[in-house]
Amino acid sequence: MLAPAAVLAQASEPSSSDIEHRVDSAAAWQQCVGRGDRERLACFDDWAREQRALISAIEEKARSVQASPVSSNTSPSAQAAAVRTEVAAALATAQPELPDGKPASASAGIVGVGLEQGCRDRQFSDMSRFWELESGSSCPTFGLRAFHPTTVSVAASTRVNGQPTSPNPVNSATTPIDYSKQEMRLSLSVRTKLASGLLTPPDGTLRDSLWAAYSQQSYWQVFNPGLSRPFRNTDHLPELIYIYPTTAKLPGGWLWRYSGLGVSHQSNGQSDPLSRSWNRVYAMAGFEKDDRYTLQMKLWKRLPESAENDNNPDITRHIGRGEVTLGWAINAKNTLRATYTGTFNRHGSGRLEWTRSLGDGLGNSFSGLRLYTSLFHGYGDSLLDYNFKRTVFSVGLSLVDF
Repeated sequence: MLAPAAVLAQASEPSSSDIEHRVDSAAAWQQCVGRGDRERLACFDDWAREQRALISAIEEKARSVQASPVSSNTSPSAQAAAVRTEVAAALATAQPELPDGKPASASAGIVGVGLEQGCRDRQFSDMSRFWELESGSSCPTFGLRAFHPTTVSVAASTRVNGQPTSPNPVNSATTPIDYSKQEMRLSLSVRTKLASGLLTPPDGTLRDSLWAAYSQQSYWQVFNPGLSRPFRNTDHLPELIYIYPTTAKLPGGWLWRYSGLGVSHQSNGQSDPLSRSWNRVYAMAGFEKDDRYTLQMKLWKRLPESAENDNNPDITRHIGRGEVTLGWAINAKNTLRATYTGTFNRHGSGRLEWTRSLGDGLGNSFSGLRLYTSLFHGYGDSLLDYNFKRTVFSVGLSLVDF
């Protein structure tokens, strides 16, 4: 079998000398270190474009090899694979490193070059991959992504809302229902990227994006045969979200990674008197530190409704006008997340979530299966319970990561 360098030499343009020059330039990122923020990012942008050109050149060489084999003893696909393997290894070892020897990432204000994984490429920070904030951490539009945790869990509560009420008389139940305090909690949450690069420079590294998301949460009275095991409530939450990336450095080693705007509609799809719904517009921002800590904040404004159509006139008093979520990646297997929702009054709620990885997938894949536990206390565990205070403990499985 010919060596990858020999394979390159026998293919058409671009020439082997061009590619060797570009491979050598993979380590040229060192000249960007020590510059001011704007100058450093511009330098890394140029460097990233050079590496993307290298990858394109290698792909072209591989296609040429497959079309014109140079050895009767080795298949064209094997020769092409050898080319890709050599260059991928060269680029992986040429990624920027910090002074302490760790690989550089977006959390350090340094942008790496994605090879094949895109939004699954772990050289980028979790937040960069989640919102696909850079060209190297971006995946194609109209593919399904995880959003909030998708879980199957058993929930036990201190009390259950058997007779929901509302200031609107039309939305107050007149007859109590003997619900069980133990039930199944089923959560589904997905999103898709509609567009990218709407306002960010087309030749830059940062990428803004527009998303559509859908979340659903159901409480199933599976342990209540006396009521024929009904679904007590199911909330539906479609959203439209715009994300703009930033690289602003903040005190304490924090990095401001994105700002966003969104609009959402939440309803439980039931008829009166159990119907609940509201519409919101919101602004949000995300911050990270050392790719271990994340902080996300959201403030919303409820869109007004007519009095006769308002199922829950006092919902913002109980649920509040914003939320703050703090995440901590304890280690490779354990993640802790705490969320406060409210307006810092006697209402609102708190939720503590812990997930633990149950193992990696086969080969080079990563498992998204996790043990999931949640402790909730306050108002608004479901939309039907927006003005009902209770404590709920859930334990089960998370099928995809946050």
